[in-house]
Amino acid sequence: MSDIERIGVSLENKLLAEFDKIISGRGYKNRSEAIRDLIREHLSKQKIEHKKTPAIGAIFLVYDHHTAHISTVFKRLQHHEPIKTISCIHVYIDRHNCLEILLVRGLACDINMVGEKMISLRGVKHGYINLVAVEKEKS
Repeated sequence: MSDIERIGVSLENKLLAEFDKIISGRGYKNRSEAIRDLIREHLSKQKIEHKKTPAIGAIFLVYDHHTAHISTVFKRLQHHEPIKTISCIHVYIDRHNCLEILLVRGLACDINMVGEKMISLRGVKHGYINLVAVEKEKS
């Protein structure tokens, strides 16, 4: 971090005490790093709101693996052209339920579209999509 600019921030005592308690619990050594992470997170969320933003995504699915052909549909959707599957993790939770985690890369809108299709399938009990904005790939 060669280009660092110092700034001053004024906060109410109660707000600062709550902030210090939270960041201490998360293992931050100082307020500066916690504030930098909050700003990075906010900027990433702002970028994701623009649907054409390049992103890395994780699609979490809990589903009944006895539902006919659900694995086949998952595999077909994973190979959906606009997004690229980086990795897939499959975990047996119990006799009936599995957890599938897909790590994908593509435009935020395409990741959301594929993720929503998967979540809406019969047999899927829970689904969640988490996106992080990334810089455009260099050719």
